[in-house]
Amino acid sequence: MRKLKGTVISNKMTKSLVVRVDTLKQHPKYRKFYRTAKKFKVHDEQGEYRMGDIVMIIETRPLSRDKRWRVLSLVKRPEGHEEEAMN
Repeated sequence: MRKLKGTVISNKMTKSLVVRVDTLKQHPKYRKFYRTAKKFKVHDEQGEYRMGDIVMIIETRPLSRDKRWRVLSLVKRPEGHEEEAMN
């Protein structure tokens, strides 16, 4: 099973997130490195992750038309998120 690390860019859906995974690729001819991004719809059962969180996701069986990934763990929560949760 594949595991990827990405940033939560949307949590507006119920039990779902959109996670952006950035990768570094090398051009085949010119050998220059460039950054690419891909968005994945991810299952979040408890709805505990927020925008800006860095999460680890894992591939799973198809859960809906678009969702084939689920959140494995929280890697890092940005500064300032704790204060938002308290208010």
